[in-house]
Amino acid sequence: MSVTVKIPTQLRAAAGGEAEASLDGATVQEVLDGLFDRFEELRARISDEDGSLRRFVNVYLAGEDIRFLDGLATPVKDGSELTILPAVAGG
Repeated sequence: MSVTVKIPTQLRAAAGGEAEASLDGATVQEVLDGLFDRFEELRARISDEDGSLRRFVNVYLAGEDIRFLDGLATPVKDGSELTILPAVAGG
């Protein structure tokens, strides 16, 4: 299943400058694993050593936070769109 992953500006350097990537997978985890295979540097920026999402990284499937769905096990459909949004703080 082809899923589009939107890569935010602050992570694009780790993704070879790409703004989005088209990947296959049946779950959010499978799609992210494909993203990490393609852009290894993103793994450390998005996930912890145990493979879970970093606390400050939000992932949305069709505009819904996956934390309120099935997390990384959330199924994705062909044509779905994942958006990665790291939290930004400052003042």
